[in-house]
Amino acid sequence: MAGTPLNFAPKSKLSDYGKLFLKDLIGARGGRGWKRAFDDPIPLPRGRQLVTLEDAGKYITKLPKAEHEAAEWQAAMEALILVATSGGPTMFARIGVMRALNRNVERVFNPDRKERHWGRRKLARDR
Repeated sequence: MAGTPLNFAPKSKLSDYGKLFLKDLIGARGGRGWKRAFDDPIPLPRGRQLVTLEDAGKYITKLPKAEHEAAEWQAAMEALILVATSGGPTMFARIGVMRALNRNVERVFNPDRKERHWGRRKLARDR
């Protein structure tokens, strides 16, 4: 029986919920490793997308050495390796890669989005 696959239930009797549960169980153990896909593809600056952990790993390794050695890219690669080998959530690796991609983007406060309160606030006792 060492070479036979595990069958938890006959396919005809396995409910949709059971199929989803088994899929999540296999995915949580890192069943596919580097072939696991991100929940949402990661858009790259020139229009390409990173779909799997393997795509992201290859993208990082092809970066120029100076950029590859940046702390953000090192953290992203570490997250990718942990997710691929330990079977953690792919969102962790996605966050690492997105932070590295956007490390030079400065967030600017937009004052037009803030609601202004003109006048003095009135307390409940003063109404």
